[in-house]
Amino acid sequence: MIRNKYIQWALIFVVGLGLGWLFFSHSFQNNPVTAQKSESAKQIWTCSMHPQIRQDHPGKCPLCGMDLIPLQQNSEAQNPAVITLSEDAVQMANIQTSQVMKGAAAKDIRLYGRVENDERAVSVLPAHLPGRIDKLLINFTGDRVVQGQTIAIVYSPELVQAQQELLEAKKLNGSVPGALEAAREKLRQWKLTPAQINVVENGGRPVTEFAVKATTSGVVTKKMVNQGDYVSQGAALYEVTDLSRLWVLFDVYETDLPWIKAGDNLSYELQSMPGKEFSGRVSFVSPMVDSRSRTVKIRVEAPNRNSLFKPGMLASGVLKAKLKGNASDLIVPRSAVLWTGTRSVVYVKVPNATTPSFEMRSVTLGTDLGESIIVTAGLHEGENVVTNGVFSVDAAAQLAGKQSMMNHPETAPVVVGEKPAKNKSTQHKKIVYVCPMKEDADVVSDHPGKCPKCGMSLVKKEL
Repeated sequence: MIRNKYIQWALIFVVGLGLGWLFFSHSFQNNPVTAQKSESAKQIWTCSMHPQIRQDHPGKCPLCGMDLIPLQQNSEAQNPAVITLSEDAVQMANIQTSQVMKGAAAKDIRLYGRVENDERAVSVLPAHLPGRIDKLLINFTGDRVVQGQTIAIVYSPELVQAQQELLEAKKLNGSVPGALEAAREKLRQWKLTPAQINVVENGGRPVTEFAVKATTSGVVTKKMVNQGDYVSQGAALYEVTDLSRLWVLFDVYETDLPWIKAGDNLSYELQSMPGKEFSGRVSFVSPMVDSRSRTVKIRVEAPNRNSLFKPGMLASGVLKAKLKGNASDLIVPRSAVLWTGTRSVVYVKVPNATTPSFEMRSVTLGTDLGESIIVTAGLHEGENVVTNGVFSVDAAAQLAGKQSMMNHPETAPVVVGEKPAKNKSTQHKKIVYVCPMKEDADVVSDHPGKCPKCGMSLVKKEL
């Protein structure tokens, strides 16, 4: 009886185990919560101060000794180029985005220059006869001269002799044919007027002083002689400039040359007349670059009504230019771009992300438009780029060990405890430890330690 009872209990136990396996094993295998836990990604631990440290288990940071913290494991955070921020962090950093748009490239070019004389209006008043200057009637620079005005009185021995020849020819009463007319023509070559020649003939004696007349009107910009000087025929007495029309010359840097051409409208102001705006068209672009300032001169002609303009005045102008070429360039604000010297990056907002996420993207830049810049590669129309708080996003990426402005994509953090993947370029390299001091460069070891000569820590080197 007792034996049959034990057999009975044993059979019930076996049947119970079988029924339990039938009912619960299948449901366990198909339970999504259990499956999710069994297939969950391995948790990575990192240091808040040294984000390059990654471990597959909690512990202390090997660099600073701080407790490691768990790394975010959402779908966006697993992308090394994407940084995820909280809503509070976005608001505190005042992160703002702008949409990438297509449009015609336009630019406001600021220019600086000065008012100069029109070179075509500069002339010289010469002495048309040789001699001594007995009197100068224009004694200072800046004086105005009118055409026909007497500017100097000259005593000329050569002219006195020519008058004597005229008087001698007249005494001959035509005995020498053509002598009188030849003497008159000689005086006409000295720029004497018919009235002056008649005065000599009728007076019967030579005139010793002759007036030099101005051949043009303008302002004396240079005085070249003094009273009592001896001058030769054709010698320059004064430099005279007509200031009724002047030039405004602006300096243009080489980088702005593609934007400027003859005929462009330019507005400018003079420092002596703040708030008063003038405008003109670019009449000339110099074909030469100044080797010292690396600039090119452009010219705007300005009518000088009421003598408002004076040579030497400083001017500042703005030229609104449009770049020739494609009218559908991708344009982003200049504040969206971070420069590292060798590459340029922007942060693009990840669409449809559960939390604010931004992807670092390397871009190729085109022409600089001042407040904005053309992007030739790396972006697409309609994407949103961070324009305010870009450095805050990049700093967060660096702290999280993500790709950032100073962290190239190829320098990804290494997880401590995982074996690095072998490749053809590294699987045959040999690791040795050498002394960093040049005097002890012969110290080589196959394991880390101290240099037996100087006591410094050996450094790793690949052979």
